[in-house]
Amino acid sequence: MEFSLGDSIQSVAQRPLVLAVDDNEDNLILISFTLELVGCAFLTADTGETAIALAQSHQPDLILLDIMLPDLNGIEIVTRLRQDPRTKKIPIVAVTALARAEDRANIIAAGCNDYITKPYVVDDLEVILRRYLN
Repeated sequence: MEFSLGDSIQSVAQRPLVLAVDDNEDNLILISFTLELVGCAFLTADTGETAIALAQSHQPDLILLDIMLPDLNGIEIVTRLRQDPRTKKIPIVAVTALARAEDRANIIAAGCNDYITKPYVVDDLEVILRRYLN
């Protein structure tokens, strides 16, 4: 299968795969739109358990992870993913409303590679995507 992105054509298999995790449907739509713009294939999850299962089964190139989810918090998800040999090296970027310096420090200490606060500017998310996917 092929798709067009501007003037270039890439096969689906060549596109980076991103797992976007958020319990808010509007946030997932915005992230999905941005992922499409930069040429990524993506999966979405609205719970922590689903996110872990998708990460284990699909081993995405990057995970965009909301920290406040209804079933598991993002710190627990990161901890579990970092303990699993199949997922421990996948870059994880926290996408969260937790904006205090101590929140950021705790999130990074838990094993996230990067951090972006909500609401974010789409251009800032694009910079992070390109940083981890290029």
